[in-house]
Amino acid sequence: MFTDSVELTVSSGKGGQGCVAFRREKFVVNGGPNGGDGGKGGDIWFKCDNNTHTLSHFQKKMHIKADNGVQGEGSNMAGKSGAKKVIIVPPGTQIIDADTEEVIFDMLIDGQEEKFIEGGKGGLGNVHFKSSTNQRPTYAQPGEKGQTRKIKLDLKLIADVGLVGFPNVGKSTLISTVSNARPEIANYEFTTLTPKLGQVNIGDFESFIMADIPGIIGGAHEGKGLGIEFLRHIERTKILLYMVDLGSYRNLQEQIETLKHEIASFSEKLGESKYAIALTRADVVPVEEMDTLVNDFLK
Repeated sequence: MFTDSVELTVSSGKGGQGCVAFRREKFVVNGGPNGGDGGKGGDIWFKCDNNTHTLSHFQKKMHIKADNGVQGEGSNMAGKSGAKKVIIVPPGTQIIDADTEEVIFDMLIDGQEEKFIEGGKGGLGNVHFKSSTNQRPTYAQPGEKGQTRKIKLDLKLIADVGLVGFPNVGKSTLISTVSNARPEIANYEFTTLTPKLGQVNIGDFESFIMADIPGIIGGAHEGKGLGIEFLRHIERTKILLYMVDLGSYRNLQEQIETLKHEIASFSEKLGESKYAIALTRADVVPVEEMDTLVNDFLK
């Protein structure tokens, strides 16, 4: 299942309670305080991992918590700090504040790590509260509470080339032919239901990433069809490849103008992207008509 948006609640760990304890030694009736500090609560971190491709490993409305710090002990022994919680996300994931919509982190590079929430400080043990007027303090600090934040994770795939076209125009056939992607291919509309990435190799040492999204129809930017839900996955692409069907009942100019309108209506910046045009299903057009058809289109 391809999941590209989830809402989460995340909480850092609570600091451990400081300890109230006293020295116990032979011939010492009232030993001084030696209660240790509580351990620090665990932090919340995010890490970007190339081996993770969707957000489907997160459950709906999931609450992720780091470990709490452990209470301090006698003999000035500090409690163990809570283990940090590392949340793994795929490249292209934005961590967004659910209340303000502020983008907190943009996870783009494999191995990128970002600390999100600090764990609570451990409470001080009673050894810190000894004074000239209180030689045997019976107070120790409680641990500091952890923080809780509601966030949204939005995935925007990272690719060099984004394929744009009407349903059943041949996008899946192209990406399966030139790359290692294996999308479902059939002769009906909306065969592609989720975005697909494919690596296109150029010789032995160069390659680029191609993204295929579900077909776009007129009115996609208003929510019609499947395209609008996934258009954000081509926002990061360096170039758009508009695929125009020579065998369609729509003329070539109508196809390209409709596609460009939908893209620009979704995102003005995306509409200004560099682009190229590929003509598909050339086998359905008689050879003697091809030059005229293409030349008229390019005028």
